[in-house]
Amino acid sequence: MSKFYVRNPALLGAAALAIAAFTAPASAADVSACLITKTDTNPFFVKMKEGATEKAKELGVSLKTYAGRIDGDSESQVAAIETCIADGVKGILLAASDTAGIVPSVKKARDAGILVIALDTPLEPTDAADATFATDNLLAGELIGKWAAGTLGDAAKEAKIAFLNLNASQPSVDVMRNQGFMIGFGIDAKDPKRIGDEDDARIVGHGATDGNEEGGRKAMENLLQKDPSINVVHTINEPAAAGAYEALKAVGMEQNVLIVSVDGGCPGVKNVQDGVIGATSQQYPLLMASLGVEAIKKFADSGEKPKPTEGKDFFDTGVALVTDKPVEGVESIDVKTGLDKCWG
Repeated sequence: MSKFYVRNPALLGAAALAIAAFTAPASAADVSACLITKTDTNPFFVKMKEGATEKAKELGVSLKTYAGRIDGDSESQVAAIETCIADGVKGILLAASDTAGIVPSVKKARDAGILVIALDTPLEPTDAADATFATDNLLAGELIGKWAAGTLGDAAKEAKIAFLNLNASQPSVDVMRNQGFMIGFGIDAKDPKRIGDEDDARIVGHGATDGNEEGGRKAMENLLQKDPSINVVHTINEPAAAGAYEALKAVGMEQNVLIVSVDGGCPGVKNVQDGVIGATSQQYPLLMASLGVEAIKKFADSGEKPKPTEGKDFFDTGVALVTDKPVEGVESIDVKTGLDKCWG
């Protein structure tokens, strides 16, 4: 072990302070972090920001927040990472739009000693981030797929299914929800890491929604033109589901089509209550973000990185199927419970 010798006693106090400053863990005032979300308008990310902000205030962490202009705006997220690196933050919480394309920027941050935690959407590959705090999106899709198949019963064999996805870049959250639904419904998903290689005759097609209501409406209109006999719609999230419902309502089909989704925001759960959506898989963004801030503070204090849930390559923040029409063999909670736990 190296030893420090201070010949001038007058310098002893200064030397001790310098050594202490070098070895002591970061104080609350020293800990800074960034939250980078896909947008700042989607209620899911609004709640994520709220959770991170509240926890940062509680722990004394200085938090800056950034977002893409729209879902899919990776350039703004890359620029935000550069800013966070320049600011010398201890950690970055990232809900990535382009899960593969942003990896070089994430590597640059990690090389600078910054803890990078993916929120909601795993990077490609998953270990490109130090950790991932997320819903089990494959399970979320599988739950609504099983529920839809169980609700249809024997008619599921002749279903006509529309998939309203996120965007053409196929971020991992989009792929997992899409493929999870197929697995739950009983469709051979082929390559589970890719959308669109399936050959099941029940699939009418896929449409991109950008995760918003207008995108959901347009995608639904396009798929109805392709096949007006659609009777099942899988949507990437509840805003897209609301848009799909409006398109169906415009042609008098809203009572004949089963819509399922993922998110669990309060407007979405209310749409389940009102019969707009049959069932939705509820996730918990506030918990993701607050746990992320806690992990950054712990890393700053001790150097310890978060560990994944046993048996998984990410930390699972939970998911629950919300419906008032339960299906035997598919675990679910009712709308009242879903409203107690919803966000947005």
